[in-house]
Amino acid sequence: QVQLVESGGGLVQPGGSLRLSCAASGTIVRINSMGWYHQAPGKGRELVASITSGGSTNYADSVKGRFTISRDNAKNTLYLQMNSLKPEDTAVYYCNANLLTVASILRSEGPADYWGQGTQVTVSS
Repeated sequence: QVQLVESGGGLVQPGGSLRLSCAASGTIVRINSMGWYHQAPGKGRELVASITSGGSTNYADSVKGRFTISRDNAKNTLYLQMNSLKPEDTAVYYCNANLLTVASILRSEGPADYWGQGTQVTVSS
């Protein structure tokens, strides 16, 4: 089984910073792209930032220049450094990974998407 476990969320004042982490564990053969999504109350889940296995990144317009996504392939860990946080950044943040497992190979299946349980980020004074 594969698990994605997020950490680092919390309450921060506007203008503050947080760093989210997402550790992937299990019988993982290869991790392709990884990403962070957020979901605010009453809204759908939206892409915040993504990163390929080679390190190419993509950001939502609303976070460009403020957030930085990175990954440590040796540790199967994804990060999101969030600076200059705004109240509108308040949401549950989810980690996503497209990855291939030993079980997938044995079933002759390809990579699949996995999700973490989410971590709450609240930006408020």
